[in-house]
Amino acid sequence: MSGREGGKKKPLKAPKKSEKEMDESDLQFKQKQKEAQKALDAAKQKAGQKGPLVGGGIKKSGKK
Repeated sequence: MSGREGGKKKPLKAPKKSEKEMDESDLQFKQKQKEAQKALDAAKQKAGQKGPLVGGGIKKSGKK
């Protein structure tokens, strides 16, 4: 029983993926994703400017 046998085996390296050609539908899809991301970022900025929507959560009474 040698020390090199135990433990986790290293995975084999995957071959590099070749650059694939993008057709018109792929380009349109990427463009739509970018526009959706920009709209989401703009909405986050707008929402961040306002104060909190709900102020507190569960209210505790003064009784003990």
